[in-house]
Amino acid sequence: MTDGDPGAAELRPAYYADPRFLRRRRVKDWWTLLHPPYTLWHLAYVVIGACLTGPVRVSRLIASVLAFFLAVGIAAHALDELHGRPLRTTIPDWVLVAAAVGGLGGAVALGIVGVIQVGWVLAIFIVIGVALALSYNLELFGARLHSDAMFAASWGAFPVLTGYAAQHGTIRAPALFAAAAAYFLASAQRRLSTPARRLRRRTASVSGTVVATDGTVSDLSAATILGPLEGALAALSWSVVALAIALALARLHP
Repeated sequence: MTDGDPGAAELRPAYYADPRFLRRRRVKDWWTLLHPPYTLWHLAYVVIGACLTGPVRVSRLIASVLAFFLAVGIAAHALDELHGRPLRTTIPDWVLVAAAVGGLGGAVALGIVGVIQVGWVLAIFIVIGVALALSYNLELFGARLHSDAMFAASWGAFPVLTGYAAQHGTIRAPALFAAAAAYFLASAQRRLSTPARRLRRRTASVSGTVVATDGTVSDLSAATILGPLEGALAALSWSVVALAIALALARLHP
């Protein structure tokens, strides 16, 4: 065994946390709280759902993306940080509560406007969305809903279905298959991010060696474990965002 990797306990809580290009502590905290790669990833699902079939109304698309940004990007992440401070930010509790209330309130307000324009079917998604944000991120009901399957359904399949319903006022087969694809992509995200989070946030040190078939011995460290996990996460996030942009351009500029 090696002497290990005592620096593991000093790792940032996420690979995108505390970026060097930002100088002020408060700005860095908010950047970290918003989880930029993951937030963009899940907003991309909304765009993909909206742009599966035409026509696409730009106003509805913008409203759908904004509503999810408020509900997921701001409110859900603020609630998650309130529950145990996993990101180690210095944002006061009352500010997180205000962000959560304001984010959910704004998303619901946009949803109500959408119900008036699209129809009652969107009201179902509003109720489900609020329930998911509260129960998952606050780990209510004994954290029974805080599972891998619920994450994949909530942050993968649900945005696709909502984006489609907000555009077309119904759910059809293309939306169901796209939601299934998003479910499995979000499941892959969860399988990669769970060990990465555990290593960054709840591991004091890493020790061990890797012995190749030719006898080469290399040290096992936090970096060697995190590299492929977070490299895959970054690649997946940008690939889904690129796909969403491609679909949006195809629908809006045929």
